[in-house]
Amino acid sequence: MLSKMFKSDSGIPYLRLGEGEPLVFIHGLGEVKEGWENQFEFASQYDLIIPDLRGHGEYISPGEISIKNFAFDVISLLEELRIESAHICGLSMGGMVAQEIYRQAPEMCRSLMLVSTFHYAPKRLGKLFIKYRKASAENKSPQAIAERSAKVCLYSWSKENIETFYKFYKPNKEFFFKSLEACLKVNNLTLLPKIKVPTLIIGGQYDSVIPVWVQFLMHKQIRHSEFVIFRNTGHIAKLEAKDEFNQVLRTFLNKHKTAS
Repeated sequence: MLSKMFKSDSGIPYLRLGEGEPLVFIHGLGEVKEGWENQFEFASQYDLIIPDLRGHGEYISPGEISIKNFAFDVISLLEELRIESAHICGLSMGGMVAQEIYRQAPEMCRSLMLVSTFHYAPKRLGKLFIKYRKASAENKSPQAIAERSAKVCLYSWSKENIETFYKFYKPNKEFFFKSLEACLKVNNLTLLPKIKVPTLIIGGQYDSVIPVWVQFLMHKQIRHSEFVIFRNTGHIAKLEAKDEFNQVLRTFLNKHKTAS
């Protein structure tokens, strides 16, 4: 399935393909929009909109980096495209952006799919984590950093999985830590119980980035949410368990189609 790259009037690069109900895919930290390549098959049923977030991919002059502004950009893009509401799927940092979109514009969310993400980071823990990540990246080559990231994010270190990871993991040195710091300021403890749209929460059994018990806590906070754990996967089930991941998303989406 061929995708077409566009740029919004405000400068947001995005892919768009397919037709049907709008479905937005939001990538994770250091990733690019093309990282949803395994999900392009959804274009057979849905109108896919897949943006680059600020400081990622082709969005290289982004202004202030924050989860609030990431969400604002996606909302602005949908408004420009005259899309009143969409299914919103976000991975990791993208899942935090999806939550923030619901905070800012709940009426624009037909459903939420929150994948390998979190809703709250204690401030002290966040500061320690930033310090550790900066120290671990100091004096390391981009290749060494990418290799370490692949081994942290993936459960299966097959050649194919690692090569695919490298293809779509392209952190921008200037904006990476600003984006990481933005993630660690997230506090949606009071937001989750207010979410009223159909919500699917997905975790990976061996996720060492955001442990699956975090998604379980989110599931307990969002009334009537569905919760799925993918076995033998790490942080990126959409890559390591492509077919199963797509089937779970498709089943959920088909249950919650709203168009006549």
